[in-house]
Amino acid sequence: MEQENNVSSIIRQHLEEALNAIGEFVWAYVVLSKRDMSCIYGVTNYPSDWVNHYKEKGLQYTDPVVITALNRLTPFSWDENLPIAPGHQSHEIFNKAREFSVTNGYTFVLHDFNNNLVTLSFIIAPERSAEVTQALIKNKGEISILLASVHEMYLALTSLSEKKLSDSETRYQFTTRENEILYWSSMGKTYQETGIILGIKMSTVKFHMANIVKKMGVTNARHAIRLGMELQLIKPVD
Repeated sequence: MEQENNVSSIIRQHLEEALNAIGEFVWAYVVLSKRDMSCIYGVTNYPSDWVNHYKEKGLQYTDPVVITALNRLTPFSWDENLPIAPGHQSHEIFNKAREFSVTNGYTFVLHDFNNNLVTLSFIIAPERSAEVTQALIKNKGEISILLASVHEMYLALTSLSEKKLSDSETRYQFTTRENEILYWSSMGKTYQETGIILGIKMSTVKFHMANIVKKMGVTNARHAIRLGMELQLIKPVD
């Protein structure tokens, strides 16, 4: 539970920072396994009572937004009249959602290589409909890229968490030199400064950092440093 909370905290911070630069939104990032739809993960600022009700009732099985997203690759808008099959409409889920003003929205979709459905949904309140809709459409490309980058982060974080909980002490342990470089980098030192401290060439520092990035399964050194700090993988250097 602690590891999941840690992952959620990182995802939430990243999404809030990115979305706050665009506008003020009510959003939900959700990862749903297509193999087993009971496996659902989410980070959101939706009304907590609605989120709890959704989870308790297992509404992901009948949610028209989820059903639509399973068959989409592009973003789409939704409301109470969203059809779940040709010629059929479902209002049942919205009877409760209406109490929390979760009746209109816009959803971005991603299907990953682990057979997960990934969505980033936004509630569009009637009083802010024009403002929010315009912001979402104007920044559609940027938000789509944000969803991809956040999900990449989620996959890296959960992968590292699982490794740490199981056998990270033996299979994924950093070498002494890698830990030293990660430590000094996490303290804000540049490659050049780290090289001077450790008595090695800057090119050697870069070489070890490249190995660290590969070992952690992330995309760059900055990401490796941040995850190393967040997951407490870096040991203090005397």
